Amino acid sequence: MDIEKMGPATKLAFGVFLISCSSGAILGRSETQECVLYNYNPNLENRGNRSSIESCSGDKDKRLHCFATWRNVSGSVEIVKQGCWLDDVNCYDSTECVEKKEDPDVFFCCCEGNMCNEKFFYNPDSQPVQSKAPFIDSNSKVFKATSNPFTQKPPLFSTLMYSIVPIMGIAAIVLLSFWMYRHHKLAYPPVLVPTQDPGPMPPSPTLIQKPLQLLEIKARGRFGCVWKAQLLNDYVAVKIFPIQDKLSWQNEYDIYNVPGMRHENVLQFIGAEKRGSNLDIELWLITAYHEKGSLTDYLKANVVTWNELCHIAQTMARGLAYLHSDFPGHRDGHKPAIAHRDFKSKNVLLKTNLTACIADFGLALRFEAGKSAGDTHGQVGTRRYMAPEVLEGAINFQRDAFLRIDMYAYMLPFEEEVGQHPTLEDMQDVVVHKKLRPTLRECWQKHTGLAVLCETIEECWDHEAEARLSAGCVEERVVQMQRQTSITAPEEIVTVVTMVTNVDYPPKESSL
Repeated sequence: MDIEKMGPATKLAFGVFLISCSSGAILGRSETQECVLYNYNPNLENRGNRSSIESCSGDKDKRLHCFATWRNVSGSVEIVKQGCWLDDVNCYDSTECVEKKEDPDVFFCCCEGNMCNEKFFYNPDSQPVQSKAPFIDSNSKVFKATSNPFTQKPPLFSTLMYSIVPIMGIAAIVLLSFWMYRHHKLAYPPVLVPTQDPGPMPPSPTLIQKPLQLLEIKARGRFGCVWKAQLLNDYVAVKIFPIQDKLSWQNEYDIYNVPGMRHENVLQFIGAEKRGSNLDIELWLITAYHEKGSLTDYLKANVVTWNELCHIAQTMARGLAYLHSDFPGHRDGHKPAIAHRDFKSKNVLLKTNLTACIADFGLALRFEAGKSAGDTHGQVGTRRYMAPEVLEGAINFQRDAFLRIDMYAYMLPFEEEVGQHPTLEDMQDVVVHKKLRPTLRECWQKHTGLAVLCETIEECWDHEAEARLSAGCVEERVVQMQRQTSITAPEEIVTVVTMVTNVDYPPKESSL
């Protein structure tokens, strides 16, 4: 480097740089000559033995440093040692004794310069730079509490943290639980307001300005859940659909509002609503509530008498016959024929006197003269109950074809052959290709009434749809068999009916 060619300012800067470098080296070797000396000895009465000064010595080519080590004991500083420290690159050019590690067990710092360990600091790298005050100096008592920046909290703060944090956690859990409870039960406005989405609803028996309170979930299915609820002094059922099942909700609402749908053997409809907004929208259907639940659930826990069996079968067939009927001159208007398309014991509810009423019309179709049944898919319903033509995909999309499909689904079948969760292919193999039907026990043939019932069931299972009995015919058969068995002994009735009803049914299957 040609210094002669440098300008005055450049020469000055270069000179300052050289002086600073050399002075740093000199300071590193000559400035550290003495350090504060301290050795902690808990056995001594004064709990320490401090010497004011330690003279540092070492090799001439090595740098000398001072150091300090200390502990934090319940917020108070306890010095462990202070003294001279031999050459250590971590101490270079540090004129203050500063510990920078995060939460060490024992604090340590080293520095360069006479008596630089008289004051020491704790300033971890993760903390913002701040003005440092000494933890302790040579004239302080060993256990004097410090007011410097120190990360470990005093005892009072620790006590408060241990006390308050659990309380706040419990409070948060309680508040969250209460919010979820309100959201699912009571957060809805206590008013039945007919929805305007999708489209304007036709007149329906909605109860405006009446409080409605959800009480408990009674059932869950593919299209949502059913709640027991209270409307003034009466119990009602509320079927809640998520917004993604809007079409099923709309279809069921439309079916309930068909003229002439008020019938003893059809579930009574009360109203429909839309609750919430945006992604939290829920679609409600409010109907009559029946404590005995579905026919499936009732037969799991109860044995029915012969007369009760006949009454259930007769009222169930009567309800299905009414759905299938076309009444042009009905007092409420033209009542069209309706196919249920998911008819099974799970969708038949029992009133207090065991009168059956048909529910769940999410897949139902209505047939009006001169009108299309709308866009529909043939293979719908619950697989286990599908008629052969549905499984085969060979449906004649005419009114009578759909009504005959309802007549096929009359019993829980094929558990031994296909298990509890059959696929569509499983059912096609059993019902269509092998033409199997559930086995009817031979002992049932010994009972006059059950023999007629078995014959009726088999005719409803006919592979040819046109050969199946109508719902009206089934109702007549049930009345006939009840008359024929009116003189049967009670003991025989109970024994035979127990074999029919005491079945462990599998969980509800979802519809396609």
